[in-house]
Amino acid sequence: MTSDKSARPAKNIHAFWLFFPAAAILAALAVPLSIHGVLSGTGWPPGLLGAGHAHELIFGFALALIAGYTLGPQPRRILTTLFILWLLARITWLLAPDSWPAQLLSPAFALLLARYVVPRFNAAKKWRNKIAGPLILVLCLMVPGFWVVELVGPDGLMPDRTRLLQSAVLGLLLLMTFMGGRIIAPAVAGTLEKKDIPLEARVQPRIEGALLVLLILAMGLAMSAATERLAGAMLLPAAVLVAVRILRWRLWHCPERPDLLVFAAGYLWLAAGAAITGTHLLAGIPATPALHLITVGALGTLSVSVMLRLAWQRASRCPPPGWQPISLSALIGLSAIFRYLAGPTPFASPGWLWLSAGLWSAAYLGVALQLLMLYRPAHNRRK
Repeated sequence: MTSDKSARPAKNIHAFWLFFPAAAILAALAVPLSIHGVLSGTGWPPGLLGAGHAHELIFGFALALIAGYTLGPQPRRILTTLFILWLLARITWLLAPDSWPAQLLSPAFALLLARYVVPRFNAAKKWRNKIAGPLILVLCLMVPGFWVVELVGPDGLMPDRTRLLQSAVLGLLLLMTFMGGRIIAPAVAGTLEKKDIPLEARVQPRIEGALLVLLILAMGLAMSAATERLAGAMLLPAAVLVAVRILRWRLWHCPERPDLLVFAAGYLWLAAGAAITGTHLLAGIPATPALHLITVGALGTLSVSVMLRLAWQRASRCPPPGWQPISLSALIGLSAIFRYLAGPTPFASPGWLWLSAGLWSAAYLGVALQLLMLYRPAHNRRK
């Protein structure tokens, strides 16, 4: 005979409680370790040298953020399997990126993540609402694509790994533009409604549709040296549309919501990153410094905002204290600027690089600590 407690089915676990702290710790450690591996001359850890640094921050860190945000509550066995696969993929890549376990585990995690995330977006009816699923699938498929390029080498039909990663960053730009808008618009509308201030421009479907078209084109064109200038031409009007979209949300009416203002700052980083990356591509100069405005400035600001927002809502049903998102976004903003100043040959300017890495790591260590502190109150609330 079983007790009522033992017979009760186990509750599903919210994926962000596992993936967000893990992503924050990876972000905090990976950047200084990658710089140390080059400047110290040790070459350790090998998985963070060269393109491996970008691989882990896109396919390790960013995919963990996607997993935490999109998986929602999951049965323990599914979430545990995904998390262990992600963790093993990170460890094997860091220590032995050329080994078969490393080459297989990262694609395996990405494909399994797509298996559980992509169908969640199939119920949408409008094409704009359906785009998140296919886009996440494309980002996940880029992980085995990176492996294929490494295995057979680029040829006339395949991009090299640098342009594959460049296209992946533009894919993240598109995903953040879409999902960020779907978070900011209703939150601002709800806040203004309490003040009897109408907000007619919410999702702004025409602007959103134009952004999707422009950024999908940019993502595809960026994979080839012959067409990357055209990708730059797509990014410039996209940057203008992102800026217009933010202005139409009238966020200056929400001074009491610093969490929303910081989220809007992250959205502005999307505009700045798209504009400066587009300018670099059109001018035919290395786009790597500009791409860091997207991966550091935009992804960093938006990710810490989302992580803190979800954790505080789950633990206390309130936004995070204003000083938290403001201070963290300031650290990340400075980190993005210093990384851009380091230029296309950053190891020739180690001072800017270390400043950028230190600020980035401090921000994510702070996020990881806050998430771990909030887990217990949230867990007790579930009981």
